[in-house]
Amino acid sequence: MKSKIFILFLSIFMNAKDIEGSPLFQNFDRQAFYSILKSGSADEIDNEIALLSVGTIIEKNAYIGTLLMKKADLVSLPKDKLSLFKAGRIKLETALASDSSNVEYHFLRLMIEEHAPKIVKYHSRLPDDSRYIQKYFRKLPPVVQHAVLDYSKTSKILHPENLIFATE
Repeated sequence: MKSKIFILFLSIFMNAKDIEGSPLFQNFDRQAFYSILKSGSADEIDNEIALLSVGTIIEKNAYIGTLLMKKADLVSLPKDKLSLFKAGRIKLETALASDSSNVEYHFLRLMIEEHAPKIVKYHSRLPDDSRYIQKYFRKLPPVVQHAVLDYSKTSKILHPENLIFATE
């Protein structure tokens, strides 16, 4: 009897998670994502990862990968830091490999690269990512443009004046 109830529940959940208007359906909120990425706690990052994991957006692996690498900075055990960073790096780099022209992916990588500890050797693409973002900045959605501009105010490699006047 319990197995029949579980199968029924699983069937309802699987069918309802992709139906717009369903309580299980979530639209991805990029603004919230960037807010959590900027100053979120480990719990907020975990919640965002959970939402992304059940979602169907194309960019979810890049977003999850970035969040995992950000979370690596928030945990205390070196083993956990390295494990989270590696898992996130694989997800983000896989997303970049499948869509290398996605400007937002380059921005996500740049943010992580700029703050990654030297020991993880994740800095080699900083100049390339910066140039790519500057070149294609105007093609980003407005929410992402705002996130890039906001980030550029504190970045050592990406500066607001280089974005505002960026041309193809």
